[in-house]
Amino acid sequence: MAGVAALFASPAFPFPSTSCSCRFRPAVARAPRHPPPGPRVTRRFDEVEGVSKKRRGIGGGGGGGSQASSSSRKDRGLAVDFKESQVADFEDLEEDKFLNAVVKVYCTHIAPDYGLPWQKQRQHASTGSAFMIGDGKLLTNAHCVEHDTQVKVKRRGDDKKYIAKVLARGIECDLALLSVENEEFWRGTEPLQLGRLPCLQDSVTVVGYPLGGDTISVTKGVVSRIEVTPYAHGTSDLLGIQIDAAINPGNSGGPAFNDQGECIGVAFQVFRSDEAENIGYVIPTTVVSHFLNDYQKNGKYTGFPCLGVLLQKLENPALRESLKVPSSEGVLVRRVEPTAPASKVLRKGDVITSFDGVNVGCEGTVPFRSTERIAFRYLTSQKYAGDVAQLGIIRAGNIMKVQTVLQPRKHLVPFHVEGGQPSYLIVAGLVFTPLTEPFIEEECEETLGLKLLAKARYSLATFEGEQIVIVSQVLAHEVNIGYEHMGNQQVIKLNGTAVKNIHHLAHLVDNCKDKFLTFEFEDDFLVVLDREEATTASSDILKEHAIPAIRSSDLSEPYVEAEQEIKKPNDDFGDSPVTNYEMGVDCLLWA
Repeated sequence: MAGVAALFASPAFPFPSTSCSCRFRPAVARAPRHPPPGPRVTRRFDEVEGVSKKRRGIGGGGGGGSQASSSSRKDRGLAVDFKESQVADFEDLEEDKFLNAVVKVYCTHIAPDYGLPWQKQRQHASTGSAFMIGDGKLLTNAHCVEHDTQVKVKRRGDDKKYIAKVLARGIECDLALLSVENEEFWRGTEPLQLGRLPCLQDSVTVVGYPLGGDTISVTKGVVSRIEVTPYAHGTSDLLGIQIDAAINPGNSGGPAFNDQGECIGVAFQVFRSDEAENIGYVIPTTVVSHFLNDYQKNGKYTGFPCLGVLLQKLENPALRESLKVPSSEGVLVRRVEPTAPASKVLRKGDVITSFDGVNVGCEGTVPFRSTERIAFRYLTSQKYAGDVAQLGIIRAGNIMKVQTVLQPRKHLVPFHVEGGQPSYLIVAGLVFTPLTEPFIEEECEETLGLKLLAKARYSLATFEGEQIVIVSQVLAHEVNIGYEHMGNQQVIKLNGTAVKNIHHLAHLVDNCKDKFLTFEFEDDFLVVLDREEATTASSDILKEHAIPAIRSSDLSEPYVEAEQEIKKPNDDFGDSPVTNYEMGVDCLLWA
């Protein structure tokens, strides 16, 4: 796992680097054009530019194309007999009929500008792959259609592109569901059938439209590993299939087949390293089925649930004895998310020994198939949002059974912005916005300060809907003289009331009747504004900077007050990272 550890050596994380330079990279191809202006920064897992301008492309050409034609060579040197047909009969292609279900995806993206949240970045295009799954729907990767404004698809051997609509996006599992309403597109086609989870050394064929040509490409390999894998786009841990078949930019969203012509997964990312070659990853049909069933059941994607607990392995006999664990099983609960339903039944110091009757080993693994074991996270990912799980635990030597509801995890600093456009509020030129990972990437970590970065990496939400609200910049005006150079600071209170989130801040500003607006920031920094002067100056500031509105549209909705616990401003953040990607100790993991 030395290569995987190097994933956390990105400058985005305050952890020691290793000598191995390796990356998980989604494989989508960007259309050739000049890159948009602006700074480029490095993400935890470098993603290709076809998704966002801040993500670096991966080099290399596409795989070899499939050849339907054949030519006969005579014994006379290398001369080709042009009297014989150079195109195979149609009947000879019937065995490749499943290839016709694979289509090329053309997407136009416009990503948000998190530094100037009232506008968007420059438009760019990318290509990827998708395939037919029946009922007028296509399946592809979520990163292929991220921030899309237009999606078009083209069938193999056709010269016409059809408009497609995105029905659902699964950010965590990097899957997206498309539909094409034009009946002409579906004429004479057959959907692919989802097959079983493959075994090690099974042959696998990856089909798609990678760089290096315009026609369909086929690469072959074998299944080399099946385990819970980091998903680069979704920043999540789900079951993944590792293969040695070539996956290149543009292969994203294409199917992987077994020898029987069944689809065993969706190609979605590669692992780049100076010490490793031909490591590609496929989303297995178990994850695909979960995504499709979730959409069919709820009419939308609701996500993969989890327990929301930080676990420590119990390999040491003395540690198990001190916790009164009789056998070499179970994992130790070190931290529970306050917003997770499990916080009502689990405590720090509990030992989880079973999940729905399946015993959990001391290394945090559970039985998988007949002779394999897999990470405990696999069991929780098989559940759906709202499902109930029964946990066997040992608490102070007492064996107990508890039940908890499973829900998708919500980070205090989200990795993706819901709705695609960040929220913002402008008060007398002070631009307030929630802290998000895309904002951190765009602004570059050096400008944020260590304390704010530490909160983003280590803090958990203490109540539903909590956000870290910051001032990203100050639009200079005489009303904010003396505050022009402040930026990237967290606002703690307004007129003595703790700020829960940006919607709550907008509510407090709108309902303020005092003469002054008094903002308290981190490190005891104080900003006082005359309320009436701030209101009067707003129109001038908007006009000067060509800003369409003083706040984002989502903040125009009425604020609903909820019974929520407010974290004290002087509370310290936790000692453990909030995700497995930033975990510096191998024996700790989130589940």
